[in-house]
Amino acid sequence: MSFLLALDQGTTSSRAIVFDTEGMIQGMGQREFPQHYPHPGWVEHDPMDLWSSQAGVISEALAQARIGPDQLAAVGIANQRETTLIWERATGTPVGPAIVWQDRRTAELCERLRARGVEPLFTQRTGLCLDPYFSGTKLAWMLEHHPDLRARAERGELAFGTVDSWLVWQLTQGQRHVTDPSNASRTLLFNLRTGDWDDDLLGILNIPRPLLPDLVPSQGVIGEVSHPLGPVGRPIAAILGDQQAALAGQVCFYPGMSKCTYGTGCFVLMNLGDDPRPSRHRLLTTAAWCLGAERSLVYALEGAVFIGGAVVQWLRDGLGLIRSSAEVEALATSVPDSGGVYFVPAFVGLGVPDWDPHASGTLIGIGRGTNAAHLARAALESIAFQVAEALHAMRADIEGSGFDLGELRVDGGASVNRTLMQFQADLLGVAVVRPAVTETTALGAALFAGLGAGLWRDETELEGVWRAAERFEPRLAPSQAQARLARWREAVERSKGWRHD
Repeated sequence: MSFLLALDQGTTSSRAIVFDTEGMIQGMGQREFPQHYPHPGWVEHDPMDLWSSQAGVISEALAQARIGPDQLAAVGIANQRETTLIWERATGTPVGPAIVWQDRRTAELCERLRARGVEPLFTQRTGLCLDPYFSGTKLAWMLEHHPDLRARAERGELAFGTVDSWLVWQLTQGQRHVTDPSNASRTLLFNLRTGDWDDDLLGILNIPRPLLPDLVPSQGVIGEVSHPLGPVGRPIAAILGDQQAALAGQVCFYPGMSKCTYGTGCFVLMNLGDDPRPSRHRLLTTAAWCLGAERSLVYALEGAVFIGGAVVQWLRDGLGLIRSSAEVEALATSVPDSGGVYFVPAFVGLGVPDWDPHASGTLIGIGRGTNAAHLARAALESIAFQVAEALHAMRADIEGSGFDLGELRVDGGASVNRTLMQFQADLLGVAVVRPAVTETTALGAALFAGLGAGLWRDETELEGVWRAAERFEPRLAPSQAQARLARWREAVERSKGWRHD
């Protein structure tokens, strides 16, 4: 039997997972690495920590699977997106720390760009808004604050990359400097319609083109592992940003198919097929993947919920209502409903569809009979309300397209909460489905690596790998769901009326 190795490089840890061709996990290794916060709003990683932690877990996963490197058909990479690195081409030495996707240091630069009136151009070309979240302004900041780097970049001495590029460079010992569309589309530098770097946007940000990696398909052999810490001689056959990898791991291969990953925040993606339609409701349009050199790009709509599972952590650490996150469901289900309490967890402002950085966390509907269970129930429901609003915005964006949301496939830590999943189905009016294998990010990278290695002919053959574990059908009447959403919207508007000092 052939096996597939997925390298899942995340924000706080690196993992390696071995899958068999049935999509089942055979071995896993995980290692955390330090986060660095040199100034308020700054978040950095040591690039060598990213590599050493990722390289270190490969042997653990293979050992647990009881296989040797020669039994691997291919390697696939899924990675935290937008995190930005620069290194020397001659030595592979990083020229500074990696600026993490969470970092907000380029907020002032984004404001200057908006004042120049260029945001509509960026949105039209890239499907993104001007925000410190994305890689382009991070790269521009690095070049602006280290003057010697620009001259070296123009001479072709330096390489820029997101984490996927850095890992491929290390695994191939500098033989390949590449990225794929799913990661490139998160940089503010990639034109969604041409499928190439955009010279106009590079000019606005004053970024030399020689810095950039070559663009390759998300699936297909791009090189072989040659570093002794990796599975030497094995082909690297897939690269995907983590959220797009989860969409692939949920085998959402047709327009309208959608997934939500419930983590600290929640990420909702809907397959758009070959139409990079702009959002009318402040969602992001992004590249989902490109399957092979002869295939066109597949696009997705994306919505981000800033506070998802983090609200349960707040109940535990901030209020002390529960001792562990696992206790929240029992507390929430000890009452039949939230007792009219609505909780808007706008701890860091609001994401889709409001994009209001000034909104504050808000509790309304509290009465003399309100107790801890009602707060827990309202907190869980707040996650579902936010995801529902993102998906309703998506459904409005695709109106008239001929496809719609048929069901929502879910993964991530909070997806094991049956109460939350049932309420999510009630609000959406469609089934919510949790798969048997919830490591969907790694699974997506492994499946695409298998495609690249020729284990499957095309993505339709992968549909049999995905298996549902539990399905939640809507039970609430549509009129009741709409009434609950209307009350939620009232609470959201209240949260905008009180700003942090």
